[in-house]
Amino acid sequence: MITDYKKFDLFGKTLIQKVDLKPPFEFAFPVAEQACFLYMLKGEIDYQSGDDHLKIKTHQSLLLNCLNSGKQIQNSHADSNGEIVIVTFHTDILKKIYEREIPQILKPNSRISNQSRAAVNNDFLIQKYIDGLLFYFENPSLVSDEILVLKLKEIILLLAQTQDAEIVQVILSQLFSSTTYTFKQIIEANLFSQVGIEDLAQQSNLSVSSFKREFKKLYNDSPANYIRNRRLEKAAELLCASGERITDIAFDCGFNDLANFTKSFHDKYGTSPSNYRSTQQE
Repeated sequence: MITDYKKFDLFGKTLIQKVDLKPPFEFAFPVAEQACFLYMLKGEIDYQSGDDHLKIKTHQSLLLNCLNSGKQIQNSHADSNGEIVIVTFHTDILKKIYEREIPQILKPNSRISNQSRAAVNNDFLIQKYIDGLLFYFENPSLVSDEILVLKLKEIILLLAQTQDAEIVQVILSQLFSSTTYTFKQIIEANLFSQVGIEDLAQQSNLSVSSFKREFKKLYNDSPANYIRNRRLEKAAELLCASGERITDIAFDCGFNDLANFTKSFHDKYGTSPSNYRSTQQE
């Protein structure tokens, strides 16, 4: 149940909201060309999309692409009221305020991912930004379109400077690009990257359990076994074809631990990487 609601509109659309909620509550995100930055001032919420769940606690935030239906936030804990600040990113407004040049954080990059949500690690500057928004909610007469444009540009700039900037770019750039990737494209593009199963599931917009089921259907193997074998096969090729250090080859093939790489290689090929290279060269 909503106990208090305040908002600021920009160019006829809701830009910034402050919502006080008393559980139990449930809010479904509409299907629209928008994304939003949600900051939890007080209490906690559960984000849910299909079987993908994520808990957002006090002073944590969620960046969410709202383009797909079925996404909602909820809280059924009767002893925990919630206060949320939401900044909404409308594609048409962003195009209007960045008429000359869209910032890099809004442009698609080379990363192949359909990820549409991420918990953003807050830093001191983002918390100060939220404090500034609370000041305007307490003094709404000071708010103008010019102020709102500045606050919108400010949060985009701050998100671009967080340690999650790469994920932020993946999510926000979807507002300007209709490109979506198949499950197989995401797997193949990340086979030799330093990513784990949870990361691949997020990039596929699936829970870990759904990701494993989908993977099994497509590859008839578990993700861990298939990815490990593909990485080892590439490592074997590089050991024969290049003079790179074994440590560098392990890293290039997605292993972040030399001891683990050596053991996995021995289990598959019955010899160490260095002996394998020597034998093949002979």
